[in-house]
Amino acid sequence: MVTGRIRFNVVSSEQEQALAKQMYRQVMQQYRTRLVPRDHPASMAVQRVLKRLIPASGLVDAKWEVHVVNDPKEMNAFVIPGGKVFVFSGILPICGGEDGLAAVLGHEIAHNVAHHAAERMSQMFILIGAMYMLSYLFAVPDVLSNLLLQYGFVRRGSRKQEAEADYMGLMMMAQSCYDPSAAIGLWERMQKTETYAPPQWMSTHPSSRTRINNIRQWLPEAEKKHADSDCYSTLQYAKEFRKAMPQVVW
Repeated sequence: MVTGRIRFNVVSSEQEQALAKQMYRQVMQQYRTRLVPRDHPASMAVQRVLKRLIPASGLVDAKWEVHVVNDPKEMNAFVIPGGKVFVFSGILPICGGEDGLAAVLGHEIAHNVAHHAAERMSQMFILIGAMYMLSYLFAVPDVLSNLLLQYGFVRRGSRKQEAEADYMGLMMMAQSCYDPSAAIGLWERMQKTETYAPPQWMSTHPSSRTRINNIRQWLPEAEKKHADSDCYSTLQYAKEFRKAMPQVVW
């Protein structure tokens, strides 16, 4: 993987895809009645950004589908392995434009590129074994052993995955001719919405402040990747396309 991070994964692609299909059915059952039409400006914006990101992701053979959920209070997005994209309308104002949306989608696509879902499933084997050792060999109560593993292993690993997806997504959006500095604005706006954020060691995600600092460190590399891409022709095409199609009010 481009980040060089060591990972443990014993879940096959077939198993990952089977679980992804099950998850997709469940998510669709939950949100089907709240999906906006494909020709809605918000959905078309997501499709437009996704189309530019896919070549840089290397997942051109995935069966990509975009679903925008009408929920102004939910500031979230995710991509189920196999290319099923879900974006909640509440995150669109936080994006502030298509460059910010590219930062969000690049991050979520990066989870798929790095097979983070399969890695998390694989870690459950380690977790179950470790809980057995703590509970039966060292007489540590189940509740305590679970807490120790959650905060000392699971959540720490999740934060590493999130940081990896931030980095990979940033490079992906830059290669796709989106402004990588927009990722900083995205997380600054997200930070302003946070009424309470738990200490980072308790969270599955890095804090917004940590993410902003990380992106600032990675930005020179991302800007070089942007400069090395054939962005002039891409941006001219995108400009003409936006003129012809309905636009989202960010």
